[in-house]
Amino acid sequence: MSAPARARERLADMSPWSGGTARPLQEFLRTEAGGAVLLLAATVVALVWANSPLSGAYEDLWGTKLTVSLGGGEISEDLRHWVNDGLMVFFFYVVGLEIRRELSMGELTDKREAAIPAIAALAGMVVPAVVYVAFNLGGEAARGWGIVMATDIAFVLGALALLGPACPGQLRVFLLTLAIVDDIGAITVIAVFYSASIDLLALAIAAGMLAAILLLHPVRVWRGPAYFLAGLALWVAMVKSGVHPTVAGVLLGMLTAVHPPQRAAVERAARATRSFRQAPTAGSARSAVLEVGGAMSPNERLQEAMHPWTSYLVVPLFALANAGVGLSTDALRVALSSPVTLGILAGLVLGKLVGITAVSLLGVRLGLGTLPRGVGTRQLMGGAALAGIGFTVSLFVTDLAFDDPVLREEAKVGVLFASALAAALGWALFRMAARAGDGNEPDRPLRLDPPVDLTRDHIRGRFDAPLTLVEYGDFECPFCGAATGTVADLRERFGGELRYVFRHLPLRDVHPHAALAAQAAEAAGAQAAFWPMHDLLFARQDALELEDVESYAAELELDLARFRTDLENARGVERVQENVDSAAASGVAGTPTFFVGGRRILGTRDADSLAAELERSRDGSP
Repeated sequence: MSAPARARERLADMSPWSGGTARPLQEFLRTEAGGAVLLLAATVVALVWANSPLSGAYEDLWGTKLTVSLGGGEISEDLRHWVNDGLMVFFFYVVGLEIRRELSMGELTDKREAAIPAIAALAGMVVPAVVYVAFNLGGEAARGWGIVMATDIAFVLGALALLGPACPGQLRVFLLTLAIVDDIGAITVIAVFYSASIDLLALAIAAGMLAAILLLHPVRVWRGPAYFLAGLALWVAMVKSGVHPTVAGVLLGMLTAVHPPQRAAVERAARATRSFRQAPTAGSARSAVLEVGGAMSPNERLQEAMHPWTSYLVVPLFALANAGVGLSTDALRVALSSPVTLGILAGLVLGKLVGITAVSLLGVRLGLGTLPRGVGTRQLMGGAALAGIGFTVSLFVTDLAFDDPVLREEAKVGVLFASALAAALGWALFRMAARAGDGNEPDRPLRLDPPVDLTRDHIRGRFDAPLTLVEYGDFECPFCGAATGTVADLRERFGGELRYVFRHLPLRDVHPHAALAAQAAEAAGAQAAFWPMHDLLFARQDALELEDVESYAAELELDLARFRTDLENARGVERVQENVDSAAASGVAGTPTFFVGGRRILGTRDADSLAAELERSRDGSP
């Protein structure tokens, strides 16, 4: 499906009842990026602790044995293994949920758009593994080739958040798609190459549990406890089978049903909720809970419930248990001369960069797919370098690959240093891309198409003003929110000489409330209140739920019944779609994008730069 066609499909689903039809990536991105802060903090704590006078307490804590027994069976492991083989199952379960969702309803449904990040991910696994093996031919160290295959999406998204507008939003989605394929590859490698001897009976029991889990959705069993109990039995069977138990998490996640909310189910939930409001009894409460829960797929409900726990607790705890390596001068000297450490450094830092960049560009040249709009070669290289941050899964595979504590410590040093170097290299490449104006390809249109239409566009200022500033914006985009101050400054500077035009470009992939906010603005516009609603939406970007925009309509003293009807009937979608189509025709790659005198502005968007462009447009200068 083409990008314009996909945009039409999304805009057609913007009515409030169907807001979750294609669950946006924003919550996933926000949770991962926020979790990266805790992950970094846990890593620092582990390193400081392991290199302090209390280092003995660090090893004593994570080496403490914990035994769980039931009947004649028991599982006895130290705390580190309970974190790695137990709690990390929840992390891999969320990974499985996201993989299933992306395959069914997300970025991986469009095979052509997914082709480039998919083959780039494969190259980003194979090339680093080959580089690592070249450093460690023969001997036990060669077994660590899987360490350099992984990408830590939490750290990558955290780095992208710090880069801000230097990284286009489309590249974030590209890297997330790449990371999902990377996760599939990493899980396959763990299951096939890093599992112990196989117990066929336990494996058969695990297969039976998987079959039972498949039956949960058809028989309308979608509650979380049912999946938890089934997953617990599957995990125990996997532990006894010899296949690494985290594979159970991924398999369970990929088998958890996902589907768009059906309108009939949503309406049943609404009726049940109204019944509870009218007669708040235990029976009506249970009915409302069941109907509301059943309107959403188990995949999306469980992912929303569990993702914050895995990002904010499980993964930081994993880092605390595994990142505590000795960094004394002697230890570093030995590690940095070790083929294991050097192989990991070369694989993650150079192998990822070369593999992802080269294969992406080759795939585009061969016509297998395209790069995201507005992403240039240097930006692609920056993203590929950041993919060398392999922290979480790399440390996880290190624990599986090596029994020798010396090799394990050398590998952990390599992972830590490689992740830091990859982040620094990615930052440098993005800065170079920004200075070079990368992403502003000359084949993208520069002229506003169509020109300003006095009968259709939202215009602030005199209609016959000699100077025109057009913005394509997204009500949830923080950079658009910041740009409102710039626009206000320009309107004050130029007074009646400037007319300002706002066109919608809701980036629904990364801003889940943008489409509803655009509709709310149009619904307010139907009552001659577009600009007051525009100002409120930007002033309160952190509160754009349905009840929020309705409260803004009440604050503006609009006819609430009419406003709600316009939202329910998706009034204004046609105009928003016109704006989206015009953005594509005008070469717009993200928000905010400004046009002065009908020409797209490249580079900086501060008030002084835009004022200079407006002055140049006064006399027709290019």
